[in-house]
Amino acid sequence: MGLFDMKDPNLEKAIHIAVKYLGYRPRSEQEVTNHLAKKNIDKNIIVTVIDLLKRYDYLNDETFATLFIENRKRHSPKSKFALGYELKQKGVCSGIREKLLADYNDASMAKKALGVKMGQWQHFDLEIQKKKAMNFLRYRGFGYEACMAAWEDVAADQGYDFPA
Repeated sequence: MGLFDMKDPNLEKAIHIAVKYLGYRPRSEQEVTNHLAKKNIDKNIIVTVIDLLKRYDYLNDETFATLFIENRKRHSPKSKFALGYELKQKGVCSGIREKLLADYNDASMAKKALGVKMGQWQHFDLEIQKKKAMNFLRYRGFGYEACMAAWEDVAADQGYDFPA
């Protein structure tokens, strides 16, 4: 007898599919809903499964978004705008996105993202390094000011001196 033993075999099957899907990594409600829909699960059963998973705290968009943002900060820093867009694509509501991204600092994340890549560009001259840095940061959604601040900080850390 398991935690989610149900009388309805379709409901039990849907719960097992959802729990297995959540076992790989945290997911948003929309991701789980879409996954179950792709498995041709009835809409009423999907609603029941989502409610059950939320009740047992297997599914929580705020927790998911927090973990998602922390993971991005550590492994693939992006701008506040880009993170907000990704979370929106995953179905996280605007209230949660705004709350969690309120104190997000684009300049420090741009510097962190750039610091990792600069070692790969050491063999290029300074202008090419700057162009690569700006393109790399812009691709990750950072604004011009954050890109320039990150470039100047990282280049100064590496011993480049800029004219006033």
